[in-house]
Amino acid sequence: MTTTDSTPSGAGASEVPSGATGGPSGSSNLDSYNKAIIEELQKDGRRTYGTIAEAVGLSEAAVRQRVQKLRDNGVMQIVAVTDPLQVGFRCQAMVGIKAEGDAREVANRLAAIDDIEYVVVCTGAYDILVELVCENQEALLELLNGVVRQVPGVLHTETFMYLTLTKQTYSWGTR
Repeated sequence: MTTTDSTPSGAGASEVPSGATGGPSGSSNLDSYNKAIIEELQKDGRRTYGTIAEAVGLSEAAVRQRVQKLRDNGVMQIVAVTDPLQVGFRCQAMVGIKAEGDAREVANRLAAIDDIEYVVVCTGAYDILVELVCENQEALLELLNGVVRQVPGVLHTETFMYLTLTKQTYSWGTR
Protein backbone atom coordinates (compact mmCIF):
# COMPACT_ATOMS: atom_id res chain seq x y z
CA MET A 1 0.00 0.00 0.00
CA THR A 2 1.33 3.42 -0.94
CA THR A 3 0.73 6.44 1.28
CA THR A 4 1.54 10.05 0.75
CA ASP A 5 3.22 11.86 3.59
CA SER A 6 1.37 15.14 3.25
CA THR A 7 1.62 18.12 5.58
CA PRO A 8 -1.28 20.05 7.12
CA SER A 9 -1.59 23.43 5.41
CA GLY A 10 0.15 26.23 7.31
CA ALA A 11 3.34 26.53 9.28
CA GLY A 12 2.32 26.74 12.95
CA ALA A 13 -0.62 25.46 14.96
CA SER A 14 -2.59 27.12 17.66
CA GLU A 15 -5.55 25.81 19.61
CA VAL A 16 -8.45 28.22 19.54
CA PRO A 17 -11.36 27.68 21.94
CA SER A 18 -14.72 27.46 20.24
CA GLY A 19 -18.30 27.25 21.42
CA ALA A 20 -18.73 24.20 19.19
CA THR A 21 -16.28 22.26 21.33
CA GLY A 22 -17.28 23.20 24.82
CA GLY A 23 -16.11 26.82 24.81
CA PRO A 24 -13.10 28.37 26.48
CA SER A 25 -13.68 26.60 29.78
CA GLY A 26 -12.61 23.17 28.66
CA SER A 27 -11.86 20.59 26.05
CA SER A 28 -14.36 17.93 27.10
CA ASN A 29 -14.90 16.78 23.50
CA LEU A 30 -11.21 16.09 22.89
CA ASP A 31 -10.09 12.50 23.33
CA SER A 32 -6.48 11.56 24.07
CA TYR A 33 -5.67 11.11 20.35
CA ASN A 34 -6.98 14.57 19.42
CA LYS A 35 -5.02 16.11 22.29
CA ALA A 36 -1.86 14.31 21.18
CA ILE A 37 -2.36 15.47 17.58
CA ILE A 38 -2.82 19.08 18.72
CA GLU A 39 0.30 18.91 20.86
CA GLU A 40 2.33 17.50 17.95
CA LEU A 41 1.16 20.32 15.70
CA GLN A 42 1.92 22.91 18.38
CA LYS A 43 5.51 21.68 18.39
CA ASP A 44 5.73 22.01 14.61
CA GLY A 45 2.72 22.85 12.43
CA ARG A 46 4.58 21.55 9.37
CA ARG A 47 4.81 17.99 10.65
CA THR A 48 3.51 15.49 8.15
CA TYR A 49 0.45 13.40 8.85
CA GLY A 50 2.66 10.33 8.70
CA THR A 51 5.04 11.68 11.35
CA ILE A 52 2.13 12.64 13.58
CA ALA A 53 0.56 9.21 13.05
CA GLU A 54 3.74 7.48 14.24
CA ALA A 55 3.95 9.73 17.30
CA VAL A 56 0.33 9.26 18.41
CA GLY A 57 -0.26 5.64 17.37
CA LEU A 58 -2.87 6.12 14.63
CA SER A 59 -2.88 5.62 10.87
CA GLU A 60 -2.01 8.53 8.61
CA ALA A 61 -5.58 8.55 7.25
CA ALA A 62 -7.02 8.71 10.77
CA VAL A 63 -4.76 11.65 11.65
CA ARG A 64 -5.72 13.44 8.43
CA GLN A 65 -9.44 12.99 9.20
CA ARG A 66 -9.04 14.09 12.82
CA VAL A 67 -7.04 17.20 11.87
CA GLN A 68 -9.70 18.17 9.33
CA LYS A 69 -12.49 17.67 11.88
CA LEU A 70 -10.59 19.71 14.50
CA ARG A 71 -10.18 22.52 11.95
CA ASP A 72 -13.80 22.30 10.74
CA ASN A 73 -15.09 22.45 14.33
CA GLY A 74 -12.97 25.51 15.15
CA VAL A 75 -10.88 23.70 17.76
CA MET A 76 -7.64 24.72 16.06
CA GLN A 77 -6.19 26.67 13.20
CA ILE A 78 -2.98 25.91 11.40
CA VAL A 79 -1.34 29.21 10.51
CA ALA A 80 2.05 30.82 9.99
CA VAL A 81 2.85 32.88 13.09
CA THR A 82 5.02 35.80 12.05
CA ASP A 83 7.08 38.45 13.75
CA PRO A 84 5.09 41.61 12.91
CA LEU A 85 8.21 43.78 12.76
CA GLN A 86 9.84 41.56 10.16
CA VAL A 87 6.77 41.61 7.89
CA GLY A 88 6.31 45.39 7.88
CA PHE A 89 4.12 46.13 10.90
CA ARG A 90 6.11 48.66 12.94
CA CYS A 91 3.38 49.71 15.36
CA GLN A 92 1.62 47.41 17.80
CA ALA A 93 -0.66 48.24 20.69
CA MET A 94 -3.04 46.71 23.20
CA VAL A 95 -6.12 48.86 23.70
CA GLY A 96 -8.17 48.72 26.89
CA ILE A 97 -11.80 49.59 26.23
CA LYS A 98 -14.53 50.58 28.68
CA ALA A 99 -17.87 49.64 27.18
CA GLU A 100 -21.31 51.09 27.59
CA GLY A 101 -24.03 48.45 27.77
CA ASP A 102 -23.35 44.77 27.15
CA ALA A 103 -19.60 44.31 26.71
CA ARG A 104 -20.20 41.12 24.71
CA GLU A 105 -22.17 43.02 22.08
CA VAL A 106 -19.47 45.67 21.83
CA ALA A 107 -16.81 42.94 21.59
CA ASN A 108 -18.74 41.29 18.75
CA ARG A 109 -18.87 44.60 16.86
CA LEU A 110 -15.12 45.02 17.34
CA ALA A 111 -14.45 41.41 16.28
CA ALA A 112 -16.24 42.10 12.98
CA ILE A 113 -13.54 44.66 12.06
CA ASP A 114 -11.00 43.00 9.76
CA ASP A 115 -8.05 45.04 11.04
CA ILE A 116 -8.55 43.81 14.61
CA GLU A 117 -7.07 40.36 15.13
CA TYR A 118 -7.59 39.88 18.88
CA VAL A 119 -10.63 40.75 20.98
CA VAL A 120 -11.27 39.53 24.53
CA VAL A 121 -13.90 40.41 27.12
CA CYS A 122 -12.16 40.68 30.48
CA THR A 123 -12.43 41.78 34.08
CA GLY A 124 -10.54 44.62 35.75
CA ALA A 125 -10.20 48.24 34.76
CA TYR A 126 -11.37 47.50 31.20
CA ASP A 127 -14.27 45.51 29.79
CA ILE A 128 -12.53 44.59 26.53
CA LEU A 129 -8.96 44.30 25.26
CA VAL A 130 -8.11 44.51 21.57
CA GLU A 131 -4.75 44.18 19.88
CA LEU A 132 -3.90 46.44 16.97
CA VAL A 133 -1.02 45.72 14.60
CA CYS A 134 -0.35 48.49 12.07
CA GLU A 135 2.28 49.52 9.55
CA ASN A 136 2.97 52.82 11.30
CA GLN A 137 1.64 55.28 13.87
CA GLU A 138 -0.49 57.10 11.32
CA ALA A 139 -2.29 53.84 10.46
CA LEU A 140 -2.71 53.10 14.18
CA LEU A 141 -4.19 56.55 14.78
CA GLU A 142 -6.66 56.08 11.91
CA LEU A 143 -7.69 52.63 13.12
CA LEU A 144 -8.05 53.81 16.70
CA ASN A 145 -9.81 57.14 16.09
CA GLY A 146 -11.53 56.44 12.79
CA VAL A 147 -12.74 52.92 13.51
CA VAL A 148 -12.44 51.59 17.09
CA ARG A 149 -13.67 54.72 18.86
CA GLN A 150 -16.60 54.99 16.42
CA VAL A 151 -18.01 51.58 17.36
CA PRO A 152 -21.31 51.96 19.22
CA GLY A 153 -20.78 51.14 22.90
CA VAL A 154 -17.09 52.10 23.03
CA LEU A 155 -17.08 54.59 25.90
CA HIS A 156 -13.36 55.05 26.64
CA THR A 157 -10.05 53.68 25.35
CA GLU A 158 -6.52 53.56 26.70
CA THR A 159 -3.72 52.56 24.35
CA PHE A 160 -0.63 50.65 25.45
CA MET A 161 2.08 50.85 22.78
CA TYR A 162 4.40 47.85 22.54
CA LEU A 163 8.06 48.76 22.95
CA THR A 164 9.43 45.27 22.37
CA LEU A 165 8.05 41.77 22.07
CA THR A 166 9.90 39.62 24.59
CA LYS A 167 7.93 36.37 24.34
CA GLN A 168 5.15 35.04 22.15
CA THR A 169 4.33 31.33 22.12
CA TYR A 170 1.28 29.21 21.43
CA SER A 171 2.47 25.95 22.96
CA TRP A 172 0.21 25.66 26.00
CA GLY A 173 -0.76 22.10 25.09
CA THR A 174 -4.14 20.63 25.99
CA ARG A 175 -5.95 19.71 29.19
